[in-house]
Amino acid sequence: MQPTDSNTATASDATSPANDSQTIIVPPSKKKSKPSSKTRRRLKDAEPIPFTIERLSHDGRGVAIYGNGFGVDDGHAEDKHGKTTFVSFALPGESALVKITNSRASFEEGDAISITANPNPERTVPPCPHFGVCGGCNLQHWQPDSQINFKQSVLAEMLIHQANVEPDNWLAPVVGDRLGYRTKARLGVRYVVKKETALVGFRERSSNFLAELNECHILDPRIGFEIENLKTLISTLESRDKIAQLELAMGEQMPELPDGNQPVALIVRNLEPLSDADIDKLKVFFAARNWQLYLQSKGVDSIQRIALTDADDLSEQFGRLYYQLPEYDLTFEFIPTDFTQVNLSVNRQMTKLACDLLDLKPGERVLDLFSGLGNFSLPLARLVGETGSVVGVEGSEAMTERAATNARRNGINNTEFYSQDLTQDCTDQPWANQGFDALLIDPPRSGAWDIMQYLPKFNAERIVYVSCNPATLARDTKALLEQGYRLTHAGVMDMFCHTGHVESIARFEKVAG
Repeated sequence: MQPTDSNTATASDATSPANDSQTIIVPPSKKKSKPSSKTRRRLKDAEPIPFTIERLSHDGRGVAIYGNGFGVDDGHAEDKHGKTTFVSFALPGESALVKITNSRASFEEGDAISITANPNPERTVPPCPHFGVCGGCNLQHWQPDSQINFKQSVLAEMLIHQANVEPDNWLAPVVGDRLGYRTKARLGVRYVVKKETALVGFRERSSNFLAELNECHILDPRIGFEIENLKTLISTLESRDKIAQLELAMGEQMPELPDGNQPVALIVRNLEPLSDADIDKLKVFFAARNWQLYLQSKGVDSIQRIALTDADDLSEQFGRLYYQLPEYDLTFEFIPTDFTQVNLSVNRQMTKLACDLLDLKPGERVLDLFSGLGNFSLPLARLVGETGSVVGVEGSEAMTERAATNARRNGINNTEFYSQDLTQDCTDQPWANQGFDALLIDPPRSGAWDIMQYLPKFNAERIVYVSCNPATLARDTKALLEQGYRLTHAGVMDMFCHTGHVESIARFEKVAG
């Protein structure tokens, strides 16, 4: 659970070194963070221990050291002095009472159950009543502006550590919706016989059990405040114990387009076929909310759309969802299983920032790697005009086709899209032979190390790199510096507020000569 403030603590006593990159250290891996059954039993009845929080780890947890200001009588055994403890829900400078939840030879982990003195002035009241139990987010106790500033310090520390570089210019953080922003998610489902109710939501922190949620303040409110109703619905089904998961995707309301008046889609993962009576209950519930309904009994190929009205088109496996980039007069079409950015308000600003950083001119030729459904390709195409061109390359053939469809539906004819294994050198392909003035890359969390090996062959003057993992961005930055590029700009974007995830962006420019 989240910590409570002691009546003796005052905000004026606190210090906040959270933005000092020298205080940041790397937390243990998820595998090491999972305590064994034996460890959990041993720690279950252990008394909480006082600590002083000295700094933060990369994921935003407090870091405390056994023996710093405390002795054996305080629970700091002498043989543990100097041992690091990672403390959830704690901020730098705070005195906290910590319940230890995991103990390893080289580190321990715990939860701050109360702040006994010196509460950090950046501490705030979490907006969600389930914060501290639900594992969906972990930083709601911290003011959002402080979260994003900290994430920028993490990026800065990574760049120094791995590439020994600072950007010429730090970009102002990109900030959008900080609550109700998440439009993509998978929610677990479990019917609890003893409670005669279904659980719907994310898992508890460091647990395989589902958290008992009634609402979610991070999810788009079209779903976040329907959780209680979803629980009631599932509890009434004959197959209530055979529903395992809900996969949700949301777009923007666009009633003039096919399925545009049904901007919410849920895929119900049913372990066994549902009865007609259960399907009818689902149809009534979904129709009342103008949601798209899908059933999935096995793999992705088994996903089946269920018609709610005579107007629903079942000629294809999926209906359509939409989002817009008004700055470029663009509307994107996607299906519920496609990858899209989870925070639409940040995505609008991110695409504009990437375009601005590339500083494109009419007639230029641009390469977009990991182009997906065209999220960056189409704005870039608008900027280079009919005399320029954009080539988008993506590993998924289905997403490549989606990008081409989106280009056509937006009247864009200066783009080409190709499906390609980007881990292999593709510079001998016909589309790559003419060179490029600018390049945009938006890889997965693993980064683009393989591409860094052949990227200089494209001879791009300017590169914008969008990343969801500052560690791999920093690693790839080192490669670009060695290949004759300069890091001119870097910054972070608040795509995943209240979580430890960091979305970042960097601009590189080819050094003359």
